[in-house]
Amino acid sequence: MEDAKASLASIYHAYLACLNAQDWDRLGQFVHDKAIHNGRELGLPGYRAMLEGDFEEIPDLHFAAKMLMCDPPFIGCRIVFQCAPKGIFFGLPINGKRVKFSEHAFYKFHENKIIEVWSVIDKAAIEAQL
Repeated sequence: MEDAKASLASIYHAYLACLNAQDWDRLGQFVHDKAIHNGRELGLPGYRAMLEGDFEEIPDLHFAAKMLMCDPPFIGCRIVFQCAPKGIFFGLPINGKRVKFSEHAFYKFHENKIIEVWSVIDKAAIEAQL
């Protein structure tokens, strides 16, 4: 079981490295063709488009994993961001101000790829900085 946990955690860290490098051609190595995000069926193309949109909105976006929990086929992670969204972000007028916030994300893996993600952004942390 420990080997399965270590293997899945390694895959997850490689996934975050792929995101941080914006290496979209490799995304399919980590995300399943039938990916679902917060109940929305996006598939790999929609998942990629979502991430590309995130980086368009937040040019200095960087995923930093904290408190990683692994219970195959699931991973839970607190991801910390320190970035400067360009304009309106989650309905808030950030407009380039640097903010720090977290995302709490839970992933289900199938065939060593992310097939489902449930995530929540700590919007209150952003509001407190404005």
